[in-house]
Amino acid sequence: MKLLTFITALIIAASSPLHASDKSMGIDPPMWWTGMANDTLQLTITAPGAATYKASTTYPGVKVIKNVTLDSPDYLFIYLTIDKNTAPGMVPVKLTSGNVNVTFDYPLLARDRGPEDYQGFDAGDVLYLVMPDRFADGDPSNNQLDEMRYPAKVDRKNPNIRHGGDLKGINDHLDYIDSLGVTAIWLNPVLENDMKGGSYHGYATTDFYRIDPRFGSNEEWVQFVGNASDHGLKVVMDMIFNHCGSEHPWLSNPPSNDWFNNPDTANNYVQTNHRLSTLHDPYASDFDLKQAVDGWFVKSMPDLNQRNPHLMKYLIQNSIWWIEYSKINGIRMDTYPYADSKAMGQWIDAVLAEYPNFNIVGECWYANEGAEAYWQKGSKVNPADPRLPTVMDFRLSIDGAKAFGNETDEWHDGLNILYDHLALDHLFTDPQKILTFLDNHDTDRFLRSEPDSLDTWKQAVTFLLTSRGIPQIYYGTELLMNGTREGGDGNVRRDMPGGFKGDTTNVFTREGRSDKQNEAFDFMSKLLKWRRDSARDVIANGTLKHFAPNNMLYVYQRKLGNREVTVILNGTSGEVTADMSRYAEILPEGSVLTDIISGSRVSILPQMTFSPRQILVLQNF
Repeated sequence: MKLLTFITALIIAASSPLHASDKSMGIDPPMWWTGMANDTLQLTITAPGAATYKASTTYPGVKVIKNVTLDSPDYLFIYLTIDKNTAPGMVPVKLTSGNVNVTFDYPLLARDRGPEDYQGFDAGDVLYLVMPDRFADGDPSNNQLDEMRYPAKVDRKNPNIRHGGDLKGINDHLDYIDSLGVTAIWLNPVLENDMKGGSYHGYATTDFYRIDPRFGSNEEWVQFVGNASDHGLKVVMDMIFNHCGSEHPWLSNPPSNDWFNNPDTANNYVQTNHRLSTLHDPYASDFDLKQAVDGWFVKSMPDLNQRNPHLMKYLIQNSIWWIEYSKINGIRMDTYPYADSKAMGQWIDAVLAEYPNFNIVGECWYANEGAEAYWQKGSKVNPADPRLPTVMDFRLSIDGAKAFGNETDEWHDGLNILYDHLALDHLFTDPQKILTFLDNHDTDRFLRSEPDSLDTWKQAVTFLLTSRGIPQIYYGTELLMNGTREGGDGNVRRDMPGGFKGDTTNVFTREGRSDKQNEAFDFMSKLLKWRRDSARDVIANGTLKHFAPNNMLYVYQRKLGNREVTVILNGTSGEVTADMSRYAEILPEGSVLTDIISGSRVSILPQMTFSPRQILVLQNF
């Protein structure tokens, strides 16, 4: 062992929230806080020969309760307890191996706010999903960095590699995002992805405690979250616990032989079968279930074994560290069902014990409502409570184009799809904690091609923003960005024009957008600002009642106390004349309401005619 190198690594790692440039050395987490709900802290020491050392400390209120070594000689896991009233300061930790003693100071900080002050996102919010690499390049100097193992040249002509977007680019356009009227930003992963080919999408983590320097620094991430908060915008951080990137140091030197599932990749690569139905299938074979959960997502994303308690403690602390350090408002957990469900439940319990008002949404990609409901906290169809607060409505994204693009008939097609979809909400514990979306970075765009008319797009946006759940808008939807995954996911992850040097148009300005794009932006922005400023409580907390669209109209109402919002959608490309007595329980004859889209007053008559694809959003306040 190189003792001098070890001492240097400890000093660097303990004094900075970033690791030393040699990723084989360091301390995770880089610092911690006093007064946490969980008094046990795991320190992971990584250095050649670290396992030969044992730790001790004399700091008042801090006690080493165990030193854990596993299969690798290069890791030491130190477990400490920290009394709730322990004073902040630099904790001297002495490492002893035979006659050799090494001491380093570990930062123990004071918390700067109470746990209840970390406010999560909810149905009163609308999330704006941004892929950082594709939004805007605010700092071209970080596009290619020699410090990375794989510098990954920027090539905007190739849709499947890095384009150069970064945190500064998003920061520079917070006014644009705020002007749209959304209340939260969800970013695709921003942690280091030092992978061959660049991993521009961010889903192959190689350092769980470091912002990818091509996006910025840890400090820039904190500044971004703070600036977003100053704009009234919450921030949701994308995390992945199911797997890491194949270039993570763990793969070449795992702390234990069971750190990964199916670790013998050279001779026996096992990929997941993606059969998530096996997790709730009462007839599933052990073979299929094990392959689904323990197989690797792809060869470049090795499957982590959350059943290893030391690994799971590491991951739990990592998410708590990012919350406390950067003040994020929520976590979106990628590939949620692929990880061990029991361990993930423990993770949720740990996070919510520290931050009771926080929120977590898990990516549970299913094509049916029952399977989605299986994963929500207090599930009516899952005997083992999964404890996940919020799930994602993939069924809506799968059916959205058909629901709004097809003609509505009396029973099955068009807007009947929405009616039948919501009719299954009885399966969910809390339908208001469903993340609803028309598209995201993993799906076809809602608009497959440039639309001739905005009629059906406007109906889809209206439904998304007035129905139940927590809406998510994929960046560029407000500007009619379109495309399919055919030819690669990069085709639905295109750059925002104007965010990059050399762009000939700038859609961040009204002048840089086409008339049709401005029409789309204005329509969405008007609904979003009305929702945020006037109707937030009604939409977030109100009841929902809807009517079967067997007369080609889909009519539903949100109600909270005496405040009501009623939406009427004509699901056809022709006029529809309707007997309004059918809706008397929510729209009494003679009532006069305000249409928030046109601003006009609308009187409810015994019979009314609705123009093709007409939208009415009527309020009584």
